Amino acid sequence: MSSTATSLAAGERLEVLFDEIAELCGQRNAIDGRLVQIVAELEHEELAGLTGVRSLSALVAWKTGVAPRNAETVVAIARRLQEFPRCTEALREGRLSLDQVGVIAERAAEGCDAHYAELASVATVSQLRTAVRMAPRPDPETPPESGPEVSTTSTGERYTTYRIRLPRLEAAKFDAALQSHHDALIAEHPTDTEEAFPTRVDAFMSLIEAGWDTDAARRPHGQHTTVVVHLDVDKPAAALHLGPVLSEDERRYLLCDATCEVWFERHGQPIGSGRTTRTISRRLRRALEHRDHCCVVPGCAATRGLHAHHLQHW
Repeated sequence: MSSTATSLAAGERLEVLFDEIAELCGQRNAIDGRLVQIVAELEHEELAGLTGVRSLSALVAWKTGVAPRNAETVVAIARRLQEFPRCTEALREGRLSLDQVGVIAERAAEGCDAHYAELASVATVSQLRTAVRMAPRPDPETPPESGPEVSTTSTGERYTTYRIRLPRLEAAKFDAALQSHHDALIAEHPTDTEEAFPTRVDAFMSLIEAGWDTDAARRPHGQHTTVVVHLDVDKPAAALHLGPVLSEDERRYLLCDATCEVWFERHGQPIGSGRTTRTISRRLRRALEHRDHCCVVPGCAATRGLHAHHLQHW
């Protein structure tokens, strides 16, 4: 047999083998396409959770015996069946492989099904990866900037960390006020003492105390501390915690504009407690403010948050 005849026979044999490879790959692709459909049905009907597996890809790897990475590819295609109908149809018909459609399903943007279905018919998996990676993508939306806030973080038993976020104008006011109090503390600091020099922390606390004092002067009933009062409902008497018995005027004065937490006792034993709440509703308090314009308790000059003991005149 001549060399030409040998070459022709080898070429024919090679063509036959290539045709068989194409047929087998088409059958495998069609099987993979059906497998993708089954996985999509499992997720749509939420049947995977009945098996106790931790994820859908773990279920695919368990039932098919494929590697976890291949199982993730199957799940990725199943979850985007509606976005890439042409590509998945080509997979079911055997014209595209699972790896080709997997690259598209895992990385391609939505709305390019026709483009990648045509490209995948003539491109390898590596070429598809390059094409998807180089495809233009829309700029991500910038998340809206958060507004002013004050947050706290516990840093042990002795300290608490505060984070303050302010707009530029309010931040400038805060810096100016803090610097003003810092300068005042430095000016008042005695030179012949070994006390520590005032810091910005001292200036911050001075700023807080000054604001608190101003509010207390405007509302004399405002307090820097919590007053604990024991009131006996069976007897018209009340007493400070570990203190003397209160007179009627003192009791009414302490109840002015009160925010209280009610505890119930029986025979000296606590039997329940309520939530911290105002002792009067806002609607009724507005009516009292409109009627009296100021607190009617002797010695109290409050003009807001008037208490329901004003109802004694109704």
